[in-house]
Amino acid sequence: MAKGGKGPKGKKITLKVAKNCIKITFDGRKRLDLSKMGITNFPKCILRLNDVDELDLSRNMIRKIPESISKFQNLRWLDLHSNYIDKLPESLGQMTTLLYLNVSNNRLITNGLPVELNQLKNIRTLNLGLNHLDSVPTTLGALKELHEVGLYDNLLTSIPNSISKLPKLKKLNIKRNPFPKSEESDTFIDTIKRLDNLYLVEDKDLCSNCLRKCQQARDKLNKIKNMATGAPKKAIFSNLVSPNSMAKDSQEDWRIRSTSP
Repeated sequence: MAKGGKGPKGKKITLKVAKNCIKITFDGRKRLDLSKMGITNFPKCILRLNDVDELDLSRNMIRKIPESISKFQNLRWLDLHSNYIDKLPESLGQMTTLLYLNVSNNRLITNGLPVELNQLKNIRTLNLGLNHLDSVPTTLGALKELHEVGLYDNLLTSIPNSISKLPKLKKLNIKRNPFPKSEESDTFIDTIKRLDNLYLVEDKDLCSNCLRKCQQARDKLNKIKNMATGAPKKAIFSNLVSPNSMAKDSQEDWRIRSTSP
């Protein structure tokens, strides 16, 4: 990302260019793909294409998303990752058809997350990783349809109970945050019991309480397996996923493969 100043002058997107960037997805949805176009300002001309189902503005140099983005009333999928955005518009909360929102790898701070995000009642995937968040708004706990949440690589020291207790949460990525060793681990342990995938750090980075509970769970599982088979076997934690390095993480892992309600 560019440092300081106004940055380079970006590519101008005309309505004609935008129309040529509309693609039909495998499931028949209209996607406007303007990723990796060197865009510095949100192209207002695309508001005339507000019947698209998906909008990809990722990997550009956009600093501000206008309130007028709410004109995309049919949008189900919005990808804004890898830009310079430090604040999301309040009108984003009006886009209640959204199922997927990726704003990772930006410059978002906690105050840049509008309260209105709690109106996205249908959203299933929310990626806020690689930003500058020092806390997570508890109001996000109102998003009861959330299946996947990305909070990795921020400045978080705790996770609100309202997030960890989301009823449909299946994947939670909280890697590389400065959680203090004194952080109570009960919330995380309760969350682990319900998740299909939890992205973890290495054991050397775990707090003593978390490490102790993981060891106890491992020993208990080994004991059960030994009683069942009569021979010791290596414990397999099928629900604990060790991710690749950040450089190899694929943004497509956060895309909903099926957007059917």
